[in-house]
Amino acid sequence: MTEPEFDLHPKASPEVIAKREALAQQVCRELERIGFPVYRGDLTGYPDNQVGAEVHVEPFIDGGVYVDWKTSAELRDAALDLFEQGIDYENPPPLSRHYNTVLKHMEAALLGILAPAGFEIEQPDPHGHGSMIQVTGYRG
Repeated sequence: MTEPEFDLHPKASPEVIAKREALAQQVCRELERIGFPVYRGDLTGYPDNQVGAEVHVEPFIDGGVYVDWKTSAELRDAALDLFEQGIDYENPPPLSRHYNTVLKHMEAALLGILAPAGFEIEQPDPHGHGSMIQVTGYRG
C-alpha cells in the first residue's frame, strides 16, 4: 500500500518569514498600545480560551501576517452550534446575528486602527480567511 501524497504549499524564504515576524510584532505592539487584548496565535497553538486580536504569521509563499478577532469560546461555540443545527439565512436567530455583527464591527475597528497607524492593510478573500485582515507592510 502506498502512502498518500499531500501537496503542501511551498514555504517562504527565511528572510521573508523574518520580515513577517517583525511586522507581526509591530502589529501586536500597536494593538497593545491602544489597549486591545492581543496574542500571537501561531505561537500559542490557537487555544480556545484566548480572546481578542489574534495575530499570526503564515509561513507559505502566498502567506503573510493576519489579524482576526476572537470572541469567547462561549459565544463562538453557541453561534456555531446554531449553524450545525441549520438556520434560516434570511432570518438568522438573534445569537447568530449578534456573533456576526461582533466580528464585522471588530474587523472594521482593526482596519480603522491599523491603517492610520501606518500599516498597509488588505482584506483577503473572505471564503478562505473569514473576517481576517492581512497586514502587508508598515509605512511608519
